[in-house]
Amino acid sequence: MPEQIAVTVNGATVAVAPGTSVAAAMMIAGASCRSSVSGELRGPLCGMGVCFECRAEIDGVAHSRSCQIVCVSGMNIKTDA
Repeated sequence: MPEQIAVTVNGATVAVAPGTSVAAAMMIAGASCRSSVSGELRGPLCGMGVCFECRAEIDGVAHSRSCQIVCVSGMNIKTDA
């Protein structure tokens, strides 16, 4: 069985494989990245850091592009949704 690392998404612990993007970890946790002005839930769109739809707070840094950041054990991820 491959090694797993643990991250926290909105207070819930999620186990992911090393090399997993934060965006993928949020999707595994069932969390949306944010909600639009009209309240629509948003998630990753482009997957390459251009659209900014995947923004989340990662280890206290707001508006981080989650599709461009690889999970690290103990990482704390918070979404706006």
